[in-house]
Amino acid sequence: MNKDIVSLEGMEFYAFHGFYEEEREKGNDFIVDVHVTTDFTRAAESDEIDGTVNYETIYSITKEEMTIPNKLLERVAQRILERLFNSFKSASTIEISVAKKNPPVGGKVNHSKITIVRTR
Repeated sequence: MNKDIVSLEGMEFYAFHGFYEEEREKGNDFIVDVHVTTDFTRAAESDEIDGTVNYETIYSITKEEMTIPNKLLERVAQRILERLFNSFKSASTIEISVAKKNPPVGGKVNHSKITIVRTR
């Protein structure tokens, strides 16, 4: 199988994720990157979108899931991943990174970030 990758990087959302109640009330800025490994040989040959992973769908799913508050970024990424696997039967591997800007760690930090990679 070919290992072609469709990516959306730097998706920005204001959302209400965080372990602390104050984070879930106040909200924060988040950045999400998604990489979907598939085989888009058919799309490359036919010039038709049905042979690849539609990045508009990636964005739509990510945006919807980011509106649902969670304590952990790991849970947010897992929910996005599950929906993407359900939407894209041709996806063999999905990698998702979720970063929280200015996390509450008691000092200056640009962002905290988790990355989840799953293969089916």
